[in-house]
Amino acid sequence: MQPRVDFISLGVRSVAASRRFYAEGLGWPVHKELPDDVVFIQVNHGLILSLWNAGQMQAEAGVDAPGPVPCITLSHNLPSTADVDRVMAEAAAAGAKIVAEPVTQPWGGYTGYFADPDGFRWEIAYNPTWAVDDAGKVTV
Repeated sequence: MQPRVDFISLGVRSVAASRRFYAEGLGWPVHKELPDDVVFIQVNHGLILSLWNAGQMQAEAGVDAPGPVPCITLSHNLPSTADVDRVMAEAAAAGAKIVAEPVTQPWGGYTGYFADPDGFRWEIAYNPTWAVDDAGKVTV
């Protein structure tokens, strides 16, 4: 697995309220959004902050009911489903707990999740719409 983070996803209680805070309050530019589901904000070269409905995020990432700390995932995007399977196997061999085996998601991608020794979720993903140009601009 390459040492790289492509997405930081925050499980938020209200996508609309989080959008107001980040986009309208802080002035961060919204890259793409699905109202009441997820908002994508490009925050750096090839890096997206996603504000994701917490219930949907927790279900996909294999996280139990919300605890005292909100759900957060770090995402590593790859060019193929086979690469997702390979990296998930590498993570398991390194001692990660596989919390969600890779599957094709309703949104068209292919993702699996593992937990590191402290329980932080890593999403290993193939997203057919994900691309980063030479200037670092993300297409998703």
